[in-house]
Amino acid sequence: METSLPEDYHPGQIVYVMYRNPQTQSVATIQEAAIVNDPYHPNQLALFIFDTFYPITNKLSIYRTREEAEEAYQDYFG
Repeated sequence: METSLPEDYHPGQIVYVMYRNPQTQSVATIQEAAIVNDPYHPNQLALFIFDTFYPITNKLSIYRTREEAEEAYQDYFG
């Protein structure tokens, strides 16, 4: 099932996400990511991070600024 995106996301926009280490789930960091056109799904946007495209879903917490991401990080892990 596709989720709708906020209308103000646009290709080239830099955002921040919390990324959990796949080997150690208790370790999370804030990572910068880019909003891009999804090369595998025309007319959709994706996150580009670590040289990989990730579909944008409602399971992702995307922050517009590093400060917002850091505040959320402290709320969850601080």
